[in-house]
Amino acid sequence: MKKNPATDPEFARILAGYGLTTAEIVYRLPDYRDILQTYIWQEYDFAPEFPELRKFLGFWYRTLDGPLYQVRVAHTHLIQPREFEVIGHMLVLH
Repeated sequence: MKKNPATDPEFARILAGYGLTTAEIVYRLPDYRDILQTYIWQEYDFAPEFPELRKFLGFWYRTLDGPLYQVRVAHTHLIQPREFEVIGHMLVLH
């Protein structure tokens, strides 16, 4: 089933300024602290506060045993203000 962009909550978040955020999370294995492991996390988030990423890292810190070593973040806005224009009417043929 095709989503209607006007009612899609993800699309509304993108228009509100949220962009695609990717975090590379490097952590130590719980039983072997000298070994590092990588986890990739991706979600729509609002820069530069990153509330979704902070919530996820808080969950990680409280519930998982692998201590965090490093977090690298990349963020991009998928729709820039100059790329999107609201139109009043739309004509559909067929």
